[in-house]
Amino acid sequence: MSQLWKPVSFGATGLSISRIGLGSSYGVGSADVERAFERGVNFMFWGLRRRGDFGAGLRNIAARRREDLVLAVQSYTRVGALMGTSLDCALRSLRTDYVDMLCLGWWDELPPERILDAARRLKDRGKVRHLVISCHHRPSFEVMARTPGLEGIMVRYNAAHPGAERDVFPLLGDADPGVIAFTATRWGSLLDPRLVPEGERVPRASDCYRFVLSHPSVHTSLAGPKDAAELDEAMAALDRGPMDVEELAWMKRVGLAVRGDTKAHRAMEQIDRARSFFTGTGRAGADGRSPPPG
Repeated sequence: MSQLWKPVSFGATGLSISRIGLGSSYGVGSADVERAFERGVNFMFWGLRRRGDFGAGLRNIAARRREDLVLAVQSYTRVGALMGTSLDCALRSLRTDYVDMLCLGWWDELPPERILDAARRLKDRGKVRHLVISCHHRPSFEVMARTPGLEGIMVRYNAAHPGAERDVFPLLGDADPGVIAFTATRWGSLLDPRLVPEGERVPRASDCYRFVLSHPSVHTSLAGPKDAAELDEAMAALDRGPMDVEELAWMKRVGLAVRGDTKAHRAMEQIDRARSFFTGTGRAGADGRSPPPG
């Protein structure tokens, strides 16, 4: 099948990036990583959990076609002096001299200069081509997108959390950052038939990715397949193409119901708190409160 979604330019970076990217955390193995790359999925995210089999796939790809691979590594460090050591470890593991993106992970306000300076030094040394930042506190993105040296953002966006349509995307303007969306399936809750309103069709995972990619501000959506079947479903989004108006309305109805489910919402809050603790932020938003609804 021909892809209806072709690679796009990632903001002003000049990188040509696939509309679906693969994250390393969930279990998909080396052979499937390489198969996805041959299928046109060139964006690979070496994130929080760096599984060995995923890394083996990246090494195999990099050995043959490094220039065609868009490789991102994430750093959650809050100590600038440790950033280079962490990156060097990743570079050795993946047997490459540089990464295309270094993502500064989970900053709910603009990082202090010691962090930004450490990242800029790695870029000056040629170990990093571009810097991006992830955030859960949507009001911070406007400042981040206009900060010199930050060329891309990572934002939570899905049918249950569409608030970026109001609080982020309209404010990016001429800053033109690359935009990576994550949690398209809302940790699988958008696929749960128990949460879908009676009479509504249950979304497929590819529907969730199609919803995200149908927004013109989004360049790529991260997927975290655990096996070949989940990878195939994620890549099906590339063949199924953008959603029409009726499909978008259906996904938003489902998303509203899923978000309104108390148990699912509490589970998401627990995930957010756990990640906040793990990354050292200790808070859900820059002001110490949970992110705003949506």
